[in-house]
Amino acid sequence: MRRALTSVGTGDGDGDIGGSGQDQDASRLWHITLSVSGKPAPLCDVRRGLEQLAHDHPFLLTSRYADDHAEIRYWEEARDLHDAAAVALRLWGEHRSSAKLPPWEIVGLEVIDRATYHQRVAEGYGPPPAHPMGVHPY
Repeated sequence: MRRALTSVGTGDGDGDIGGSGQDQDASRLWHITLSVSGKPAPLCDVRRGLEQLAHDHPFLLTSRYADDHAEIRYWEEARDLHDAAAVALRLWGEHRSSAKLPPWEIVGLEVIDRATYHQRVAEGYGPPPAHPMGVHPY
């Protein structure tokens, strides 16, 4: 039995995604965790850059940082996982100049749907509890 991919329609032209009953154009919320790392930078510069990123990207939930790495967690609205991941992978590079972020590379990306996020939290093995919204040191 062949199973259609979530992001690929069944081909019958009804807009249904893989027979799931969801409209192809309907947006969903995705929880993003983006990890970046690189050469050490002054902590005050890292913090300032992440604060500017949070200002530029209002859906940013929280950031944790050290002098050589950071983790950014936020919700992204996108049609499917592929779109959410593509936006997340562009986030750091597109805001590097405007937010004066360190020239670090993306070393990790997790994209999960809202239901999975809430299921993980309910079962006690979700992402580490977020600090109150904002930018915080590790």
